Amino acid sequence: MRVLLVEDDEMIGSSLKAGLRQDGIAVDWVKEADAADSALALAPYDLLLLDLGLPKRSGLEILRALRGRRLDLPVIIITARDAVADRVAGLDAGADDYLIKPFDMTELVARMRALQRRFAGRSASQMHLGEIVIDPALRKVTRGDAEVTLSAREYALLLALAERAGAVLSRAQLEEKLYGWGEEVGSNTIEVYIHALRKKLGSELIRNVRGVGYTIAKP
Repeated sequence: MRVLLVEDDEMIGSSLKAGLRQDGIAVDWVKEADAADSALALAPYDLLLLDLGLPKRSGLEILRALRGRRLDLPVIIITARDAVADRVAGLDAGADDYLIKPFDMTELVARMRALQRRFAGRSASQMHLGEIVIDPALRKVTRGDAEVTLSAREYALLLALAERAGAVLSRAQLEEKLYGWGEEVGSNTIEVYIHALRKKLGSELIRNVRGVGYTIAKP
């Protein structure tokens, strides 16, 4: 999952970025509205974490402009504004969820997973790919009765393919899912992770479509 974080508070922003990255989530962080507009125009994000009290233009203005362009990107407002009127305004402007600071990181990530399920049209928390079962809540992968240990990047890559099962994702698309700004990506990094996943989960799980990319068959 790749997320855009719009937060002007240095301490909160750096803490959220570090915490989300520990969960294997790629995070790009900006501190004001113009930078958010530019980022949204350049990268295909899976989710937007949006503070309301930004300098120059508010988070609500960003959200209204986003929905005015009919973009259905999932949005969670993260703010210290706890009045009912603020919550109503945020949800009516097009936010999918509203979380009041301070909050627990585990709750934020759980809400992010729930939004991803909703937008993918899934209700079950677990994902089944034949004998492979992915449990995003526990970050656990099993093959048959055995748990499989994956690195953070291997897990993120598996999840990116599983969430789009049946679709072919190019190397560039997979890199966008795994890496945020400033993170170095080797020329064969994706291939290395694909090889590791095939070794651990079976060579038949991930198929290479020559000249296009990689895919996992729909269950």
